[in-house]
Amino acid sequence: MNPRRFFLIATPYLWLLLFFLIPFGIVLKISLSDTAISIPPYTPVLDLAEGWAGVKAFFSELDFENFSFLASDPLYITAYVSSLKIAVISTVITLFVGYPIAYGMAQAPDEWRPTLMMLVILPFWTSFLIRIYAWIGILSNEGFLNQFLIWTGIIGEPLTILNTNTAVYIGIVYAYLPFMILPIYSALEKLDVSLIEAAEDLGCSKLQAFWLVTFPLSRPGVIAGCFLVFIPAIGEFVIPSLLGGTQTLMIGKTLYDEFFANRDWPVASAVAVVLLLILIIPIVLFQRNEQKQREAGL
Repeated sequence: MNPRRFFLIATPYLWLLLFFLIPFGIVLKISLSDTAISIPPYTPVLDLAEGWAGVKAFFSELDFENFSFLASDPLYITAYVSSLKIAVISTVITLFVGYPIAYGMAQAPDEWRPTLMMLVILPFWTSFLIRIYAWIGILSNEGFLNQFLIWTGIIGEPLTILNTNTAVYIGIVYAYLPFMILPIYSALEKLDVSLIEAAEDLGCSKLQAFWLVTFPLSRPGVIAGCFLVFIPAIGEFVIPSLLGGTQTLMIGKTLYDEFFANRDWPVASAVAVVLLLILIIPIVLFQRNEQKQREAGL
């Protein structure tokens, strides 16, 4: 094999080995361990000085008790279900908000599109943490939103939005909206306008032409945008921690508490492994969708 070709092929696999498979193997090993008051806070620990006997003893002490514990404790089951629910609802809301924006960008004059694109990307120039903290000032009882609604006479007393699931939905939609807009815009920008004109010439109204021509052709962008929002949203930690209340239970918060509050690394690792296994399905589907787009030349 050509050395250059071998290097090009081997580089992504080496990257995957170093930054995914090896870390995952370490986390999986810890998830099969037992909690201990020691450094590190789990047992067993592999001691190569004992030779083959030490290796055999090490593997013999590993078990699946932590995974059995997760399956039997309703807290973790509720956390996974709640995370899936919040991620799905947030993805749907983001789609309904992002699609019209992407459609408007695609319909805008060519000279305006770079400016509109910059406005979508502009929030990334500011720290993610600062942007989420800003929503605390907006959604609190004395925040800008309540003050504005009271000033306009829409409400008579402040609404309780902060520390609720509603605030979490708002934060996720705001944070991940660009990830929905950009793939849809990319699909709509390549749309052949003559197809819509042909549909209208054949008797379709503008709405019918949209559903029969525009939306089906933009479906690859919609699928990509939904995956790009859903995958990080299901494991989100910062947004539910800052904007959600005690009733907002997501697996990211549970994972953090197990690692840093309870110092139960084996259970936390088991939680992380299960979360990764859940995410493998949308990740594989996303990669297949990307491959189909490349093969179709979209």
